[in-house]
Amino acid sequence: MPVMKGLLAPQNTFLDTIATRFDGTHSNFILANAQVSKGFPIVYCSDGFCELTGFSRAEVMQKSCACKFLYGPETSESIILGIDEALEERKEFKDEITFYKKTAVLFWCLLDIVPIKNEKGDVVLFLASFKDTTDTKAKAILGDKKEERRRGRVKTGSAFSSARMRGNTVLYHISGHLHSREKGQIKLNKNVFGDPPALPEYKVAEAKKSKCILLHYSTFKAAWDWLILLATFYVAVTVPYNVCFIGDDDDLTRSTTVSDIAVEILFIIDIVCNFRTSYVSKSGQVIFDARQICIHYLTTWFIIDLVAALPFDLLYAFKVSVVSVVHLLKTVRLLRLLRLLQKMDRYSQHSTVVLTLLMSMFALLAHWMACIWYIIGKMEMEANAYSWDIGWLHELGKRLESPYYAIGVVNGTSNGPAIRSVYIASLYFTLSSLTSVGFGNVSANTDIEKIFSICVMLIGALMHALVFGNVTAIIQRIYSRWSQYHTRTKDLKDFIRVHHLPQSLKQRMLEYFQTTWSVNNGIDCNELLKDFPDELRSDITMHLNKEILELSLFTSASRGCLRSLSLHIKTSFCAPGEYLLRQGDALQAIFFVCSGSMEVLKDGMVLAILGKGDLIGANLSLDDRVIKTNADVKALTYCDLQCLNLKGLYEVLDLYPEYSHNFVQDIQQDLTYNLREGQETH
Repeated sequence: MPVMKGLLAPQNTFLDTIATRFDGTHSNFILANAQVSKGFPIVYCSDGFCELTGFSRAEVMQKSCACKFLYGPETSESIILGIDEALEERKEFKDEITFYKKTAVLFWCLLDIVPIKNEKGDVVLFLASFKDTTDTKAKAILGDKKEERRRGRVKTGSAFSSARMRGNTVLYHISGHLHSREKGQIKLNKNVFGDPPALPEYKVAEAKKSKCILLHYSTFKAAWDWLILLATFYVAVTVPYNVCFIGDDDDLTRSTTVSDIAVEILFIIDIVCNFRTSYVSKSGQVIFDARQICIHYLTTWFIIDLVAALPFDLLYAFKVSVVSVVHLLKTVRLLRLLRLLQKMDRYSQHSTVVLTLLMSMFALLAHWMACIWYIIGKMEMEANAYSWDIGWLHELGKRLESPYYAIGVVNGTSNGPAIRSVYIASLYFTLSSLTSVGFGNVSANTDIEKIFSICVMLIGALMHALVFGNVTAIIQRIYSRWSQYHTRTKDLKDFIRVHHLPQSLKQRMLEYFQTTWSVNNGIDCNELLKDFPDELRSDITMHLNKEILELSLFTSASRGCLRSLSLHIKTSFCAPGEYLLRQGDALQAIFFVCSGSMEVLKDGMVLAILGKGDLIGANLSLDDRVIKTNADVKALTYCDLQCLNLKGLYEVLDLYPEYSHNFVQDIQQDLTYNLREGQETH
């Protein structure tokens, strides 16, 4: 069954990874293109970098990765040379440097440059991080001066050194490095095998999928959802029935204990599966991460699923006496029906499924109403045991000759009809009330029964509007294509009658319409694809027209040229006896025969017979673009053709002059029959 799969296309998530790994303190970074050796232009800069330097993103983009626009009088020449050398040699660089903001204000900075490789191992980007240490530097200098005055010498290992080491850890977090502080120093942890951790790669990566994660759109998950749906309907039927009709009768209750326990086990397994099933986030991304899946499930449907899966029926298995309160607690399982609303978008893909679900919900509502109808009669009978004989249960007992006796009567031989007969009578009453106004053979006699009957009829009116209105729409949707065919046929016949077309022309029109409809089912490809972007439309048309584009005529064409040509190829049909072209007509297209057979006629003489794979047209000239045909082309059978429009062809050849010369030469060899005047085949 179709289900929304989410965005599964391979993606390059490098920038997203950096954005999420950088916190607010270390959000000052730029990315530069390492494959353009002239200046290594900046291709991305963060908002934090713009705030730090005072430059806007537009002013920073495409400038050199060395950030020469930040240099000033006190910028160290040796560090500048070190930066240039690191960029040229594509290696890592870390040092402390003095930069200047746009306002010419000096600031101290810890600069870290890391080369980023792609899947081939080539360095494609530079990632540069800027840590503002001006405040730390000022405090360190002030502390050094105080210490110098106190001791007469400069203390080594200032606080600035530790701040610098803290700043140096930023890019290692991005690169997957692990850090630990040990005796005031930062050391890089190696992995288990002792290999240095790899730098991040800039590449297109497939969505990460775990073997332990179920795909929410897999066939197994779809089948499992159907099984859970059937189990949910089983619960929706049996729980109200057991609460109302069975009550405290252990013998009747225990007869369904095995199936009830099996359903509970299914619900428990479903909870486990939901903790390992992918889902589609609000942004359309498919989430495979186990932790995110658990959090998502815990915050959505977990509570409802857990309550519905509580194993009440295990009490029967352990021979524990159960009272009706436990049956009432089991009604919380009906909350599982809310999961049906969650999956309605999946079920609505198929009209027959929606129709079945609507009718099932209608029958389920009637079942619930029947249970309530029985409880009303039973409670009134128990409340008025000695003076009550007008309830619907009393009337039913009299008709079935199994009357209800007052409590305490000893000589009574029976105490009302069987449970099976009572349930059938209750269901009969509720269904007749929901679908109509009832027939009176099972009727409401007391005030409470009449109030309930009124409510049932009101609900029935709403169900008519909801269920049967949807049923009508679904049936119309199922037969919409058939209805459209008959509408178009009627319009065609009305057109023929209004304009008094001759019988021969009428027959040809009807045959052509029926033929084209049988081939494309009334779908206009051009109308269907017109709203798609040109890129996608080109790929679709290339697939649809791959037969003609695989001709040797188009071998030397570039992919861009083929994509442009594919947009000018249309599908056409020709019925037997119909003329595709007449002698002297202006040629508007080049035709490729996909199926069927045609003949080329001149003065009643057959010049050629064409079949599948043949190309019909004329040799082209970029100067003389008006081509008159020298013969008739007539269909012998039903023919499926692909037509390359000449006007569009000339437009494409003008755009690709390097291919136009080859096309003009090659088409003369590929034409099965040349229709240009003066080029008759002798």
